[in-house]
Amino acid sequence: MNQGPNRFLDEFAKLMTDAAGVAQGARREVETAFRAQAERFLSDMDIVKREDFDVARDMAVRALDRVEALEARVAELEARLAETAAKPARKTRTADE
Repeated sequence: MNQGPNRFLDEFAKLMTDAAGVAQGARREVETAFRAQAERFLSDMDIVKREDFDVARDMAVRALDRVEALEARVAELEARLAETAAKPARKTRTADE
């Protein structure tokens, strides 16, 4: 008789362990199905991946830096041109003079 309650508890513990294993497997299966559905949904929405977004952002930043540098260069050249145009033209001496 002494074996009865311990055996019952052992069987119950084994049953709970098996149930936990089944639940863990079901959880993994649900996660996999959810992840696949989410990826399918996002691909249908034409949402870009993070890596692609980061690459495009870096390209845009470099392009903006280049545009700013070119704008500064154009402003400098325009200032030089205006300065040159404002100076009176020098007469060049010819051999006859």
